[in-house]
Amino acid sequence: MYHLLRRFGFYALAGWLSLTINFFLPRLAPGDPASLVFARFQGQMKPESLEALKQVFGLTDAPLYQQYFTYLKHMLQGDFGISVVYYPARVVDVIGQGFQWTLLLAGTAVVISFVLGTGLGIVAAARRGSWFDSILPPVLAFFGAFPYFWLAMLLLYVFAFRLGWFPLGHAMSDRLADDSLGTKLYDVISHAFLPALSIVLATVGGWMLSMRNAMMGALGQDYVGLAEAKGLSRFRIIWRYAARNALLPNMTGFGMALGFVMGGSLLTEVIFSYPGQGFLLVQAVRSQDFPLMQGLFLMITTAVLLANWLVDLFSTILDPRIRLES
Repeated sequence: MYHLLRRFGFYALAGWLSLTINFFLPRLAPGDPASLVFARFQGQMKPESLEALKQVFGLTDAPLYQQYFTYLKHMLQGDFGISVVYYPARVVDVIGQGFQWTLLLAGTAVVISFVLGTGLGIVAAARRGSWFDSILPPVLAFFGAFPYFWLAMLLLYVFAFRLGWFPLGHAMSDRLADDSLGTKLYDVISHAFLPALSIVLATVGGWMLSMRNAMMGALGQDYVGLAEAKGLSRFRIIWRYAARNALLPNMTGFGMALGFVMGGSLLTEVIFSYPGQGFLLVQAVRSQDFPLMQGLFLMITTAVLLANWLVDLFSTILDPRIRLES
């Protein structure tokens, strides 16, 4: 318990530092959101409207430390301000809409890639020297050598543009002939299939090789030899003893990957015009939407820190040595 509390304190400190950096960085940049919105209308707004816009975006002439504490108060309340790109929508509403698509696409792809790659790595280590172990790792490593956005463009060109089997982009169709739940579900899955497949193809080989190498080391440990001497079944030795210990390094990487899901698969979402967090981040940077950028960076940082703490929690449960050392 002390180990988990200590790690939680470390992540809480890192979260406060990210909040502070998130506050100061936009204020070091020239201009402000109100001036950007005012400039977009190219003289169609009256000059006195600028002050009203500054009030809408929470911009004041108060001392910096007062702005900082006001900013912390709003962050704790979940108030990220008004988006410039999607004005007058609130940042929290914009992020909420993007998060559901990112969770569906990148979250599902990461989980599928991790489970599939880890399982294949265990089987490859258990069948060391077989055709399965000789052919599959190099093939998956070959796909993993390509950038995932290149695979995305290739899949988009072949299966969507040339063959027409899948939609060219977006998360769902604007109009459907049938409004039934089954039709909507099929439409959403067909739009997410190609971008998710590009992520899985690019990452499953890494998970497999990492798990295979960890399993090879675990199978050479003394406790595995003792289990074999006791007459335990091969299946139990592989999955109960070796895989449980070899899984720990992959769990750490999985926690990091799951945390970065909040950021979305930026280039994949841009290629498929998929309205996730990565696509929103590109839109925010292009339009200098500081409130939206702040909200997205904060959500990504929080997700990474929380995922790391959950990895520490599961590692403590899976590995008794961590509890004894702490």
